[in-house]
Formats: sequence, structure tokens, C-alpha cells
Amino acid sequence: MNLSIVIPLLNEDESLLELHNWIVKVMTANQYSYEILFIDDGSTDKSWSIIEGLSVENSNVKGIRFLKNFGKSQALHAGFAKAQGDVIITMDADLQDSPEEIPELYDMIINQNYDLVSGWKKKRYDSVVSKNLPSKLFNWAARKTSGVELNDFNCGLKAYKNIVVKNIEVSGEMHRYIPVLAKNAGFGKIGEKVVLHQARKYGVTKFGMDRFVNGFLDLITIWFLSRFGKRPMHLFGLLGSIMFVIGFLATLSIIIIKLVKLNSGYPTILVTDNPLFYIALTAMMIGTQLFLAGFLGEIILRTKNNEERYKISEVI
Repeated sequence: MNLSIVIPLLNEDESLLELHNWIVKVMTANQYSYEILFIDDGSTDKSWSIIEGLSVENSNVKGIRFLKNFGKSQALHAGFAKAQGDVIITMDADLQDSPEEIPELYDMIINQNYDLVSGWKKKRYDSVVSKNLPSKLFNWAARKTSGVELNDFNCGLKAYKNIVVKNIEVSGEMHRYIPVLAKNAGFGKIGEKVVLHQARKYGVTKFGMDRFVNGFLDLITIWFLSRFGKRPMHLFGLLGSIMFVIGFLATLSIIIIKLVKLNSGYPTILVTDNPLFYIALTAMMIGTQLFLAGFLGEIILRTKNNEERYKISEVI
């Protein structure tokens, strides 16, 4: 099978039929073998009924329905698990992503041997204040933090080799960072293509400003996991050791200064009356806790199954 088109959706009953017909037109024109996977993320409108009807009319249409709204990342995870095509395309169901982009994305994966190609909505039809400016700031931070040089991490239109989606774990709200997850899993050839962004035709957006706050928090998480997820002792152990040594040296200096003053006959105060003593003691305690956190992290990693610690590309 050439293509699996994975479409997560929430309350998009007005656009599903038009989107389906548009995709089928593109698939037929290019003579692709394909499947369309609609992932209903807990819709409360007629979305699922429409998907059921489409699956009767078109045997290439498949659907997965969640009991409630679990989020886009979980929807993509479910779609990736079921996808069988050589190339997997993800796109949104609101008609803002054009199926006409699929042939070029497919070509970049098959003929140019990209592992992943991300769409770049260079010209957007969103509000400048509520979406465009925050999105540019978010993408800049993501590039600097992750090292993946993409201009639009949030674009839902992406293409993947099958092996990529089978070797990444999309959880939480990490759908924004699938290129980073792919890079961390060992897939280094990541490309970008300028794609057409269309104004929303039906309904309203499901995302607010809170997605950027959550996005930055997820960015910090994925930065930490990518750098120290396999070696927590390198971070926690180092920070803990530094803090413990600083606290210990500060405590030692307080004691030495007190002994020198006593030996010289100068007036002095109790060690416990010195505020610096408590700061030093706190530093030693925090340092010990950080060191133990790193130690426990290493123990947890070593008790995990091997397949969760690394990915295998081929076995001969």
C-alpha cells in the first residue's frame, strides 16, 4: 500500500465529506493505493456517523472512535499503530490542509529518501496577534532548543516513512514535536516543504492561547528527555555534587573562621547563629537529594526492557 492518511478530528462533521472527496480525487488522479484513517477524538456532533457512512461507500476508509476527548497526540498514536502504508500522511480535518500537497510529500519520502517531511505554512490566514506572532516565537524557541531546523513545528500536514511512525512514542501533547522525537530515535533526514494554508471554511478552531503555554512546557520536557533521558545521573548527579561541595566548603569555612577567632581571642558567635550555616546546610541537603534522584533514575533505566531503551532498524 502506497499511502496511509491519518486524520485526527474533533467535531468536524461539516468538513468530513468534502475532505474525503478531495482526498479520493487526488488518490485516483495519481493512481495510489491508499487508506484513510479517521481518528474521532470524542466528537459530540455527527462526525462518527459520517465516518461510518463513508466506510460503507469506500472500503479504503477506516475509523477509530475514542470514548472521550483524549487529545491529538493520542489520536495520532492510535492512527500510527494501525497505519499500513509505505508513507504515512497526517493532516487536519478542517480543510485548512490541502490534499493537493500529498503527491509532492510522497515523492520527497519515496524518491528523495527523507525520513520525515514537515509542512510549512509560510503564508497563514490566522489572526496575527492570537496565532501568528506566538507561533513564530514558539517555532524559534523550538528550533534553538531541539536543533531541528524547521520553520513550522505546529503544521499538521506531515509525511513519514512507515518505519518512523512505528518507532516513536507520541504521548501527552507531544504531537508538536514529532520531528524532534524522530530525530531522537535516530531518523536524521528531516525535510520541510512550503504548503498552502487555507482559511477555515467551517466551525471554529479547537485550540486557544493555552496551547502555546503547554507547548513551551512540553518543549522543556522534550529538551530534558532528549539530552538526559538516557543518562539522568549526568545532570542530577553533577548538580547534586556541585551543590554538596559548595555547601560542605561553606560549612568548613565557617568552622575554620570560628576556630581562628577563638584561638586569637576575638569575639565570635555560635555556628548555629550564623545565617550562612543554614544556607550551606540546605545546599548540602539539596545536593544529596539531587544525587539520589539521578541514582534512582539510572536504576529505573536499567530495569526497563531493552526495546524501550533503543530502536533497531534492521536485523540480518
